[in-house]
Amino acid sequence: MSNKPAILVTAADLAPQAEALLGDFEIVYAGKTPQAADLVALAQRHNPVGIIVRYGAVTPEIMDAAPALKVISKHGSGTDTIDKAAAAQRGIEVTAAVGANAAAVAEQALALLLGCAKSVVLLNARMHAGHWDKATHKSVELAGATIGLIGLGAIGQRFARMCDAMGMRVIGFDPFAKELPDYIEPVNLETIWKESDVISLHCPLSAENRQLINAQTLARCRKGVILVNTARGGLVDEPALLAAVRSGQVAMAGLDSFAVEPMTVPHIFHGQPGFLLSPHIGGVTSTAYVNMGVAAARNTLGVLARAEAPAPAKAG
Repeated sequence: MSNKPAILVTAADLAPQAEALLGDFEIVYAGKTPQAADLVALAQRHNPVGIIVRYGAVTPEIMDAAPALKVISKHGSGTDTIDKAAAAQRGIEVTAAVGANAAAVAEQALALLLGCAKSVVLLNARMHAGHWDKATHKSVELAGATIGLIGLGAIGQRFARMCDAMGMRVIGFDPFAKELPDYIEPVNLETIWKESDVISLHCPLSAENRQLINAQTLARCRKGVILVNTARGGLVDEPALLAAVRSGQVAMAGLDSFAVEPMTVPHIFHGQPGFLLSPHIGGVTSTAYVNMGVAAARNTLGVLARAEAPAPAKAG
């Protein structure tokens, strides 16, 4: 065992650029699909000063297994898999790599939106089967349509710029957003439901907004709305969404995140028309992998440097 203080990574790897920043520490990898018991055992064995979170959840039991723990650093922007209240009680700082994957996730949202509006996957399958649907198929034109964004952080604002460039009217709800560009019209949630032709989710998951997309809110939307979710699966009541797609209230749903991940098999969305699915890879690009790893490493080092700094002397 190394004499260096340990950093536990809840994954099998980090970008080499991130590893280089952590050269003064022993990096302990938990593997591709770490379970809570695995993380507790590794924490007990190595007593890490920091945890970089890629996969799995960080529970109070894991924190208690590492008395030296000072920082839990998310390799990404969403910290809902970290028990932040438990961390605060133990004096452990929680950080996130905010904005590091903004370009990648916004591009995935755009891909899902276009895939839904233009029936890309369906038409591809029909073409490969020998069909020519030009006389019968009509796609959705997005220019002039209204898109409602829920969450206007780095990802939401980047996606808003893409939608504005396509000639869409962009409205958005985010009680925490300030100094928005002039092409985003801030509105309340009721306006999002009533006026959006497309709704796209870009907010973190919290106790307050869990299953924000549910039977009641979907019923208040325009018939034929398109839903895009590249944020967190817990924002959506999945059975309610399935019912809304089947009824035509929702024309299509482009989803990159799900209530349980990896997605359970079988799943209620499997084989259902009107769903375009991807396995939570919005932020998984070569560039974002490096950006998130470097940001997570720097956040970790920043907290540890503050923790080790001597307290300022009191004036006599």
